[in-house]
Amino acid sequence: MQITITARHFHLTHAIRDHINESCEKLEKYFENIITAHFILSLENNRNNVELVIHAPKHNLKSEAIEKDMYISIDNAVDKMEQQIKKMKEKWADYHHKRGIKENSQFVFANLIERDDKRRTIKIKRILAEGMSVNEALDRFDEINDPYFVFKNEETDRVNVIVKKNDQHYKLIEP
Repeated sequence: MQITITARHFHLTHAIRDHINESCEKLEKYFENIITAHFILSLENNRNNVELVIHAPKHNLKSEAIEKDMYISIDNAVDKMEQQIKKMKEKWADYHHKRGIKENSQFVFANLIERDDKRRTIKIKRILAEGMSVNEALDRFDEINDPYFVFKNEETDRVNVIVKKNDQHYKLIEP
């Protein structure tokens, strides 16, 4: 993240600059995709104004704080920005979660090539493969009643399928 600091009507000290850098590390813990953070610090009528503008992919966020002490003003602006970032991340998570549910429940019917004067139709089920280990997949597979379970193997980072042969034996299919 690139940090830019603009000081208006006062001299920027190293202590304030260090405090801003520490505050930005705190923001990066919540959201690592921040491109730039621009702090505009100004002193007007014994009031310390801090304006913080963050540029992230597809988002520009802004927070402001006015206090008698510059450090408190910086902390308040960063706290307000944290709240905005948390809210933005919740919206992203909700959006992607809803997309995943739609993909899980989506069925597509497609006609295949006619063979032997018979038309065949295949039912396509699109799923979202969750990342997990083979042992976790076996545990999850025992909880459901499907004849197969599709998951993304965390060790190989590829999609795998577990098929139940009988009560004690399973088959793991790796592409």
